[in-house]
Amino acid sequence: MPSPYVVETPGPTQNVLGKSGSTSVISVSGGKTYKDKGSLLLVTVNAQGIPGYPVTNLQVLASWFSRSADVIPREAVIPQGQTLDEYERQNKSQMSGSQSAAESQALAFLKKQGIDTSGYAIKMHVDNIGGPSAGMMYTLGAIDMLTPQNESGGKTIAGTGTMDSAGKVGAIGGIRLKMLGARRDGATWFLAPASNCDEVVGHIPSGLHVVKVSTIANAYSSLVAIGQGKGDTLPQCAVSQK
Repeated sequence: MPSPYVVETPGPTQNVLGKSGSTSVISVSGGKTYKDKGSLLLVTVNAQGIPGYPVTNLQVLASWFSRSADVIPREAVIPQGQTLDEYERQNKSQMSGSQSAAESQALAFLKKQGIDTSGYAIKMHVDNIGGPSAGMMYTLGAIDMLTPQNESGGKTIAGTGTMDSAGKVGAIGGIRLKMLGARRDGATWFLAPASNCDEVVGHIPSGLHVVKVSTIANAYSSLVAIGQGKGDTLPQCAVSQK
């Protein structure tokens, strides 16, 4: 029988400095680009129980006892009566907005560093990924590609967070599962929104180091510090005291 729950599990990751299929995730025209020896991973969550992806009660029951799954009431994830077409349009709209914010904030950041970005155009492409949570990693990827420094220092660094028009990194959903996906795919460092810290503490996979960030400038300086082997000096998540 169909279930009134949504089951979320760690989804695939994508190196924003690489390719999605045969297409570069981030393409730049009008400016010189540089290669980074490491990887910057955006992270995702797979969901069953959303429109077009049904989940059974038996699958939900099994997921209750899995450490790599979250079971959430459907109405907390999907508005009642939302169709598959409406769900997909919403996700595409959020992803498009995320990419636009990433482009503008990457260029704004570079201008503040004294880089002439006139004539630059940045385009982003990933198949089958929706929502706004990749905004920060898109922005970092674009900045990385347009600066000669090898920011990652050859490391695999993952992260998540929305990006707004003021350059602030916002909270996202499913961060526990996204950290699991990041570690599964080789990440040793993870950039997390400061506003998600309460959900991070106590759920960090073994071998993953999590750094909290709140702005794109903060995220970039953290990326550089990690690449230089100074990641242990960066602020980590702690549970807020209320």
